[in-house]
Amino acid sequence: MQPRRRALSWRARLVLGALLLSLGLFVWGLVARRLAPLENTDQAHFDAIIVLGDPADSDGNPTPIEQARVTEAVHEYERGVASHLIFTGAAVKNQYVEAQVMARTAAGQGIPQWAILVEPRARDTIQNACYSVRLMKAHGWGSAEVISSAWHVERAGLIFSHMPIVWRTHAAPPLEPESAWYRNAIALGETLKTVRYLVWARPMERCEP
Repeated sequence: MQPRRRALSWRARLVLGALLLSLGLFVWGLVARRLAPLENTDQAHFDAIIVLGDPADSDGNPTPIEQARVTEAVHEYERGVASHLIFTGAAVKNQYVEAQVMARTAAGQGIPQWAILVEPRARDTIQNACYSVRLMKAHGWGSAEVISSAWHVERAGLIFSHMPIVWRTHAAPPLEPESAWYRNAIALGETLKTVRYLVWARPMERCEP
């Protein structure tokens, strides 16, 4: 006679269910990133270039991430991709407004003031997209190239796919070599942020551009 298998306690079942749910959400976020749209057009010229923000350092100077995004935006501007740059981002991690820091950096690289627009209120990528598109609509613009870091453009693409404009993403190459540990840590964080977007932010953080 075979011994009866011991049934799992309700606590063990609860823990197992939570683990399976967490794993399922993580895989959902991973797949969503891999399948994220990166553009909805094949055109090469746009009304504006939107540069997504990242926190400045504690002294108000651009970090390597911000510097890389601004530098790539300047290169795209000089290539004739668009005639205006929109820098978007509020003072999220410290007292320095991300958009203003990036705009100042772009001006220092030779971009004329008339070509620079600052969107200083966005506190996350959803608001980056929404408020930038509002600014575009106020100027009668309907197309944009969206510049961010390579690890961010997938989640940005998910968000911009809901915006009523013609768009494509463009990854800014890093200014310094990135270690495998750094890339893996960033990928993990972006996957978790994608899960948060899919589960909570997309239905709850509604923003009409």
